[in-house]
Amino acid sequence: MDEALDFCEAAQEFWQNGDLESALEALDKAYSLILTVEPDDPAKMVQQKEDLRFLISKRILEIYASRNIVVNGNHNAIPREINSNIQQEINRFTIGPERSFFIESYRRSGRYRSIILKKLEAEGLPAELSWLPLIESGFKVKALSRARALGLWQFIPSTGYKFGLKRDQYIDERIDFEKSSDAAIAYLKELHSIFGDWSTVLAAYNCGEGRVLHVIRTQNINYLDDFWDLYGRLPFETARYVPRFLAALHVIENMEKYGMADVEACPALDFETVEVHRQVHLKDLAPPLGTTLDTLKDLNPELRYSVLPPNTYTVRVPIGKKDLLLASIDQVPVSSPPRPAFVYHRVKKGETLSTIARRYHTSVKKIMWANNLKRSSYIVAGKKLKIPQRGMVVMHAQEAVASRDVWDQEHVVKSGDSLWIIAKRYGTTTQKIQEMNRLSTTRLSINQVLKVPSQDSAPAQPAKGSGTYFVQRGDSPYIIAQKHHISLNHFLKINNLTPRSTIYPGQSVQID
Repeated sequence: MDEALDFCEAAQEFWQNGDLESALEALDKAYSLILTVEPDDPAKMVQQKEDLRFLISKRILEIYASRNIVVNGNHNAIPREINSNIQQEINRFTIGPERSFFIESYRRSGRYRSIILKKLEAEGLPAELSWLPLIESGFKVKALSRARALGLWQFIPSTGYKFGLKRDQYIDERIDFEKSSDAAIAYLKELHSIFGDWSTVLAAYNCGEGRVLHVIRTQNINYLDDFWDLYGRLPFETARYVPRFLAALHVIENMEKYGMADVEACPALDFETVEVHRQVHLKDLAPPLGTTLDTLKDLNPELRYSVLPPNTYTVRVPIGKKDLLLASIDQVPVSSPPRPAFVYHRVKKGETLSTIARRYHTSVKKIMWANNLKRSSYIVAGKKLKIPQRGMVVMHAQEAVASRDVWDQEHVVKSGDSLWIIAKRYGTTTQKIQEMNRLSTTRLSINQVLKVPSQDSAPAQPAKGSGTYFVQRGDSPYIIAQKHHISLNHFLKINNLTPRSTIYPGQSVQID
């Protein structure tokens, strides 16, 4: 009975983290265990069996119901309603403090929208989504948020990595208007397959699907009549995000009504591409092409320091310059690699951020930003700090590379996150995340930035007390977990087992 109850608890954790199949498997295992209780067993045990049977049945129904939680309505259309929340945002864009922001964003949209529209059409998505960058970034390719989300579509490093956006010493594809648009469309398609309704999809794009699913699952009913049932239960900024986008659509479709009929979008970027096998700086590439450095930087924004990578790279050039580039590339001088944006400093006893900043000819503010520090008065001896190199722009610019190791990603902690959830998402372990970030506890704070190893990273050294256990006759996952004082769910996770997995005598398993 204890083992069955432990499987029920594991199922609840699986369900809360969105792993419905594992949750059902755990409940199925729990049910098979309580069936071993015979009618002539002690009355107290028989009553426990009935209580658990009822609990398991209820949980199974909840899981199957949660599979179909979506917002009703036309799932393929962007809604066009106007309510008080949307009207408030319309006012901000037309007669309020954001009118100039809206106009400048609309003008910048002309540079990229035709590219985005073609990609949306190819994937069968609504054309209106091409206006999403207006809300996300104001159509600024290098827009950087406080949460370190970057680019037209405001990807944080971890989500960008998930959808194929590379980031290294030379490039950050989150800033590339074509590659980031491909990633955003893939993310939007994935969210639509989960929620089915575009209003809910947009909310999830802003705050993450996990947060929206959590809010939906906490409802007293197993469905939502429309998005506005969900609206009041979301974080304020996310709740405002959807009406803000719908307001932008309304204004764009009625520019004359709001006195913006004379606002014209910038011309679309026009370019052709060339494969270059030489590491050169854009400033040295501009004169032979008869163009400017700014023009080349606008066409190739993902180049972090305007230097091409040492391997073959596809560079964009103005129309009509391709043949000129091919003819002159061998005469363009090779550029040295850009120096790292950061050096590292291990804090010594008695040091302060002020003394460290003076030593490296930088500022306390830049060091705080680079290390996501909230207080300048608190640093720990022995901790390693990233120090921006002299002359490097840290605020309101391209996000600097924190490490050149390909396995080093970053995750910005959101409400509802835990180390277990983050580890599962990136295919790693809580232990590795704690070691990489020198965390002494499992407690996290919202907007905390964590380094996360990717799945192909080298295995971390086992922590003290962890090791291998060889299964004995009569062992079960529950018995082994109890014996080593770990939860059943954790034991299953670190051994890549499901509740239905069979173990056998002599098999080696990991325990910690």
